[in-house]
Amino acid sequence: MRLRVLALGNKMPAWVEEGVTEYARRMPREFNLEWLDIPVARRGRGTASRYLELEAEAIQARLGNDYLVALDVQGREVSTDWIAGRFDQWQMEGQRVSIVIGGPDGLHQSILSASRERWSFGRITMPHPLARVILSEQIYRAWSIQTGHPYHRAN
Repeated sequence: MRLRVLALGNKMPAWVEEGVTEYARRMPREFNLEWLDIPVARRGRGTASRYLELEAEAIQARLGNDYLVALDVQGREVSTDWIAGRFDQWQMEGQRVSIVIGGPDGLHQSILSASRERWSFGRITMPHPLARVILSEQIYRAWSIQTGHPYHRAN
């Protein structure tokens, strides 16, 4: 399985970079995880709809034939155990998976429609930089469940 995270956003605060880097550093080399930053559309006199279109084009240009998962507040509320199960299945199938984190206006409908799954970390609204750190930790925790690593101690 190859897992990529496509995250819309410009320069992230140091705490975000440190959090994402820390969890990525903990992952074993055989778990192929890649983070790609996609710049948000330059804001100006345009509309949010137009910015979403431009961002969708940038996302599509990097997807290829990957199995697409979109983080979306309206998506399926997922648990860590459920994510670990998805990793198991994708690994068995040899899937190339991309998880997309939207920008300040979310994700364009074309990306949401193209996604095979839409995940939600709950019905709260959170800043996109925080979503990066939470996703990083959840990827690491799901891996720890898969491998029996002691990081995840829940029963």
